[in-house]
Amino acid sequence: MPIIALLADVHGNGTALEAVLQDAKRQGVTDYWFLGDLIMPGPGADDLFEQLDQVRTSAYVRGNWEDGFLDVLKKDIDIGNATDLYVTRLTKYLCERLNPSYIDRIKTLPLVQTKQVNKLHIRLSHHLPDKNYGGDLWPSHPQEGFDRLFDDGHDVAIYAHTHHPLLRYSTNGQLIINPGTVGQPFFKWGKLNGDLRAQYALLEIDEDGIADVRFRKVAYDVERELAIAREKKLPFFSLYEEVRETGVTHTHNHDLLHKLHAENGGKAELIAYFEKHYWT
Repeated sequence: MPIIALLADVHGNGTALEAVLQDAKRQGVTDYWFLGDLIMPGPGADDLFEQLDQVRTSAYVRGNWEDGFLDVLKKDIDIGNATDLYVTRLTKYLCERLNPSYIDRIKTLPLVQTKQVNKLHIRLSHHLPDKNYGGDLWPSHPQEGFDRLFDDGHDVAIYAHTHHPLLRYSTNGQLIINPGTVGQPFFKWGKLNGDLRAQYALLEIDEDGIADVRFRKVAYDVERELAIAREKKLPFFSLYEEVRETGVTHTHNHDLLHKLHAENGGKAELIAYFEKHYWT
């Protein structure tokens, strides 16, 4: 019986990914599907792809952070925007450490993928099938958005992006799964947000259909991950340390980012780097 590990939103946290993959092996997983946002803002680079390759991950889709990375390479950014500048600096950091073959792989990742297991047709996307960003599928949002995950040919939809494990149904009764986030857990509700273990899900399918869906939480060595980030001189280390301890991100906090940009260097060296290597 196929047991599939559903993985998403690693966000550069290689230590959490390692712990999850070790747990998945103990659960007897036979296949791995990845739902986007493998990279940034954490220090992980080649090791992230190597870990997923080692377990022969059979499905990948492109997340919005992969698109942000590619937008920088295409110069589809506003260097005067604090968030764009933040992503640009992280992209430079990653480009300096990432094997070019993995950059090429990011460029070819699809927005949506379909898998067939026994009789079931399963659609995989990071967010909506035609849009891997935004808040349309936040758990508390109206049913209409979740129905957009399907066309007539799919029985199950699996998405990510919101960093919230979820199990629900479409209006027509099709199954919807969100496995949560491997690398960047967060909950609005304070008591729930005290649990920042890595998250993923297991999907078991037998000849009759869905045999089981199980949500897993896995403890990992947060101090080790922070030590790696510090040793590898991760830009905006203080933000990464905060998200590891609280789950809170500041990707769109322009006031704070403007202050931190001064600590991480000006725009000129970023522009010079990308003009030399990518912006031709």
